[in-house]
Amino acid sequence: MQNAKKILETLMNPDITLSDSVKAYEKGMKELTQAQKILEEAEIKITQIKG
Repeated sequence: MQNAKKILETLMNPDITLSDSVKAYEKGMKELTQAQKILEEAEIKITQIKG
């Protein structure tokens, strides 16, 4: 969550270069994908436990 805040702050900075904003966006998307995978795995485990 803290990484997401840092990335958002970076993207909101009016002085950020286009290159840096693209890098921050890509990093944010990578972290979002990882978080989604963790949530999906947790959902599968919960479903198996409730089974």
